[in-house]
Amino acid sequence: MKNVKKIVILGPESTGKSTLCAALAKHYNTQWCPEYARQYLSENGTDYNFDNLLTIAKGQLAGEDAFVEKAKDMLIIDTDMYVMKVWCEYVFNNCHTFILEKINERKYDAYLLCDIDLPWAPDEMREYPNEGPRKELFTIYKELLVNQKTPWGIVSGIGEERTQNAIELLDQFLK
Repeated sequence: MKNVKKIVILGPESTGKSTLCAALAKHYNTQWCPEYARQYLSENGTDYNFDNLLTIAKGQLAGEDAFVEKAKDMLIIDTDMYVMKVWCEYVFNNCHTFILEKINERKYDAYLLCDIDLPWAPDEMREYPNEGPRKELFTIYKELLVNQKTPWGIVSGIGEERTQNAIELLDQFLK
């Protein structure tokens, strides 16, 4: 596999992850790997079970591997196995061993956690419009990142300000 810097964008739903990934890929003139869950749920419906999350996790990893081959020096990744872990545990109080193993195996160069300062936008795939679950999920992601060794930061701001904040963090992490 190519030696590419891998940057993961994560956070609760409706925090601008995909928009930020596209903006960062444009800025750094590279590829970004979309969240596979969106494709899966579009094709299979928004009702899902615990086993579907394993299928989604495997699809996410396959997409990531394919995009690593297309990327130049850096790949921006919309979600990773931390997101799958949180999703499994938040909804089903359980996590697939496969996902936990991949968290330990896969290495990334930086994480950007999207803040919940953007207003929630309705979408047929989104489940948590209320502030309580958004805050709770943000805290869960933050606690995961605090307890691992990869550099990470919180991205906040609206529009171009959010993108610039992310670029500043990445430039610090990658120098």
